[in-house]
Amino acid sequence: MTATDAAYAGTDVLVDAGWLAAHLFDPAVRVVEVDVSRANYDQWHIEGAVLWNVYAELKDADYHTVDMAALQRIIERSGITPSATVVCYGYAPALGMWLLKRYGHADVRILDCSRDTWQAEGHPASAAAADPARTSYPPDALDERIRAELDAVRAAIGDPRVTLADVRTANEYTGERFWPSGGMEPGGRAGHVPGAVHQPMDDLYDGRGAFRPAAELRRVFSGVDLDGDGDVITYCTIGGRASTAWFVLTYLLGHGHVRVYDGSWAEWGRADGTPVAHGTRP
Repeated sequence: MTATDAAYAGTDVLVDAGWLAAHLFDPAVRVVEVDVSRANYDQWHIEGAVLWNVYAELKDADYHTVDMAALQRIIERSGITPSATVVCYGYAPALGMWLLKRYGHADVRILDCSRDTWQAEGHPASAAAADPARTSYPPDALDERIRAELDAVRAAIGDPRVTLADVRTANEYTGERFWPSGGMEPGGRAGHVPGAVHQPMDDLYDGRGAFRPAAELRRVFSGVDLDGDGDVITYCTIGGRASTAWFVLTYLLGHGHVRVYDGSWAEWGRADGTPVAHGTRP
């Protein structure tokens, strides 16, 4: 585990590179790289890791999260059993964790360093795609307590009991761009959900790509009432950054009422009749 995790609300959700290297060939441990394309994975990945491609597998053509049947197929072809310890890393590890928690998987953790740190420290890596034996993972009802759909976000506008946390960049929040890469979306509208707090996540990690201590993370999330009991709904563009915010708020800072709007701006900004605000928050 990490040297700083004693300060976190949860102490069993992060593993450092040394722990994973020591358990990498344990049959009870499965490693998942979560990324937005195959490029990084095909160049090199943690030895034995499988790839979960956000755009190709985890989202459909309208950027909605895949259904239970598709998620079950992904889990089973990844060699994951109900008792496995799953460690996620890569571009959007928290999205992988959030999906597994929705599916009801008990033991999911995040590698507490960057890909670059893993490589620089000389831990096992490979360019060969992993092909684990397919498992059988019986489905259960998806956990909807950690998810918010479009109607729930609409209902939260103006509700003092709910904080809508927009974790995108300032240019996305103000409406200068639709996608984080800088582009706009044909037929889409840029801006933010009315009343949403702009809660950027610019300083979550140290130089090794590990999460900063809890006290520093609390300062990053200054736009959220961390000690209150109100609900928080996080959103970004496709759900990756929103899932990171959910992970930090829930598991590292101990807020018990956080949901991810996984449709995020890719859905809201392209939907008919959704209200859109522009500019900075008053």
